[in-house]
Amino acid sequence: MRDILAITLDLDDTLWPLRPTLLQAERELAQWLAGNAPATAALLSSERRAQLRAEVLQAHAPRAHDVSFVRRDVLRAALREAGEDPQLAEPAFQVFLAARQQVSLYPDVLPVLTRWANRYRLVAITNGNADLDRVGLGGLFSAMLSAQDFAYAKPDPRIFHEACRRIGVEADKVLHVGDDLHLDVLAAQAAGLRSAWIRRPDLVEAKSLSVGTAVPEAFADLHALEMRLANP
Repeated sequence: MRDILAITLDLDDTLWPLRPTLLQAERELAQWLAGNAPATAALLSSERRAQLRAEVLQAHAPRAHDVSFVRRDVLRAALREAGEDPQLAEPAFQVFLAARQQVSLYPDVLPVLTRWANRYRLVAITNGNADLDRVGLGGLFSAMLSAQDFAYAKPDPRIFHEACRRIGVEADKVLHVGDDLHLDVLAAQAAGLRSAWIRRPDLVEAKSLSVGTAVPEAFADLHALEMRLANP
């Protein structure tokens, strides 16, 4: 890995745990709805929300990559069903989105990324709707690609290729780092990048692999990967 010039990074479950962030965002959204759209709050159980989400995805399959669109449309559908103003979907979504940015970085993230930013071009590639500036990491990254803005989501190779294009680095000189074996690690390899698998001890086991699948070495955190980059 001595000739690596840039590192692309997944965000959710790579730089911070996603589940506790989403649970808190859902709680804050529910509180807002209870005060501003109580009929919708009563309607929007986890089961009904899942049903509405499935309906939105079926009706708008080309926009399935856009998690913000999907959540807004679910809120609009729930408000209509409850007989309340669908225009409340936007302020409700903004409550959720603001809470969704309140992440708790893994302790290795800030020190390692600070050192990497002095050596490599860093690019975020995410299928989610985290905002690097709002989570406090924007100054360390040269670029960010989100599926909702780019219109293609991982594992589509085009989002990896676009990341390389934006920083002017050939794919084989770029290392992609992520927690998802299929969306990050194997997808990046298929797109011509190198890849590293971050397997945080607090996260669930990855899906099983097909026999014969070649998998790069897994790392418990960015510190371990940093050591490997320094001593390939």
